Amino acid sequence: MAVGLKKRRRIQLIIIGFVLMALATVVIGYAMRDGIAFFRSPTQVMEERPKSSEVFRIGGLVEENSIRQSGETYSFSVTDGGASVPVTYRGILPDLFDEGQGMIGTGRLIGGIFVADEILAKHDENYMPKEVADALKEQGVYRPNGE
Repeated sequence: MAVGLKKRRRIQLIIIGFVLMALATVVIGYAMRDGIAFFRSPTQVMEERPKSSEVFRIGGLVEENSIRQSGETYSFSVTDGGASVPVTYRGILPDLFDEGQGMIGTGRLIGGIFVADEILAKHDENYMPKEVADALKEQGVYRPNGE
C-alpha cells in the first residue's frame, strides 16, 4: 500500500507542476500583451486597417511639405511610396526628424489618423531601420545611403 501512496503523490506533484507552468505562461503572456507592437508599412495600414485599440508601429519616409506644428502637436504624413498615412504626435520630435527621412512611430490608428505615442528617427544619414527599408524596397522606392 505504501507504493501506491508514493505513486499517487508523484502524479499529484506532476499535475500541480503542469498547472503552475500553464498559469505562469498565461500570466507572462498577459503581462507582455502591451509590449508587443507589430510593424506595418503605410500600404499595409491602408489595405487592412487595424482596430483603434491595437498598438502597432508604422514606418516609412516623412512626406515632403507635410510637417505642420500647432503648439506641442505635430502633424505630418508618412509614406512608403505606395500609400500615405497622416500622423499626429504631441511632444518633442527627435533632432534628426525631417522631411524625406526615415522614421518609425508607435501608436494607434484612430479615425484614419495614426496617433503616435513615440517617434523614432534614423540616427545618421546611412542608417534605415530594417522594417522601413524592407517596406520601401517592396514599393520600389528604397534609396540606399540616401542616393
